Amino acid sequence: MSDTVEFARELIRRASVTPDDKGCQVLMTDRLRTAGFNIEDMNFTEPGYDPVANFFATHGTEGPVLCFAGHTDVVPPGPLENWDRDPYDPIIEDGVLYGRGSADMKAALAAMVNAAADFVTANPDHKGTLAFLITSDEEGRARAGTKMCMEELTKRGQKIDWCIIGEPSSTTVLGDTVKVGRRGSLSGMLTVHGVQGHVAYPHLAENPIETFAPVLTEIYAAKLDDGNAYFPPSSFQVVQLESGTGFPNVTPGSLYTRFNFRYSTEWTYLQLQEHIVTILDKHKLKYTLDWHLSGEPFLTEGGELIDTVIAAVEASTGITPELSTSGGTSDGRFIAPAGAQVVELGVSNATIHKPNECMQVDEIDGMERCYRDIMQRLLGNT
Repeated sequence: MSDTVEFARELIRRASVTPDDKGCQVLMTDRLRTAGFNIEDMNFTEPGYDPVANFFATHGTEGPVLCFAGHTDVVPPGPLENWDRDPYDPIIEDGVLYGRGSADMKAALAAMVNAAADFVTANPDHKGTLAFLITSDEEGRARAGTKMCMEELTKRGQKIDWCIIGEPSSTTVLGDTVKVGRRGSLSGMLTVHGVQGHVAYPHLAENPIETFAPVLTEIYAAKLDDGNAYFPPSSFQVVQLESGTGFPNVTPGSLYTRFNFRYSTEWTYLQLQEHIVTILDKHKLKYTLDWHLSGEPFLTEGGELIDTVIAAVEASTGITPELSTSGGTSDGRFIAPAGAQVVELGVSNATIHKPNECMQVDEIDGMERCYRDIMQRLLGNT
């Protein structure tokens, strides 16, 4: 069993439920520091929340900058009775590694670090700069992690030219899919105001459920777009809907709903906000509306990084990857706006966030080979 596999298991043993890093980053920085990287802790705290551990590591001082990015935090395991084994005991059975964070994305972190240590040992005077940007706040609020790190790096003029994120991008086997962008995510928190009253006298009240029903129907019926060459169609979904007083003879005075858009580059968040407000005002609702923008859509259209990743995956796995923008959001939404080409390359996402999360153990060494090849092609001296 390789050192990289054992390193992945060591990371999985640490129950680093977001945003508690549980010392994972120390394990990573110890290895990187030994390999000659400069390590900068970039820990931030969002007011009212726990501190977030982040670090930025560099080997080299010139451009171009190739950055490997990722997160040490994981989602909670959920009810333990749904697991066939301890989620933090990284058991290998029949060639499969089990454990929370195995696929998302501690195996990738182990592969990145060991690939980098091997690369700089073989290429101490490599071209450009090899960097790492690692957070423990990706699965949670994602506000004191990569977002604040990028704000600080941008403020000081630190450029990232190419970024590889170790998110589980593949569908079935390592390398069958790489992500070259992600949809935007915009959430709305809407309160519809009415007048509470007796259920037998509806004319003396204003039931917000009744007034909102045709609005919701119209929003769902509105076709947003057909997508484009890179993105699937944009979507709208209600994720929360609450109203009522708890009494069967009382109509409520308010209704609360939370909804979300996953949207392509056919829209901006301002256009989506205007789309909703126009419908609400058309129906003359009395309402309060707040917004949260998780991230705008981003896309890397061709270029040296994509060509390099495709070549490295083909050389390491024999597979020509599909280029995709599917799935949720990633921290690429904070890195791409600064001008970086961003690609996500990792193992299958079939079990992420589920009980019995797992991955093929031989794909850990496969990732390491891919990452090492990418480093060599972009920063190697020969």
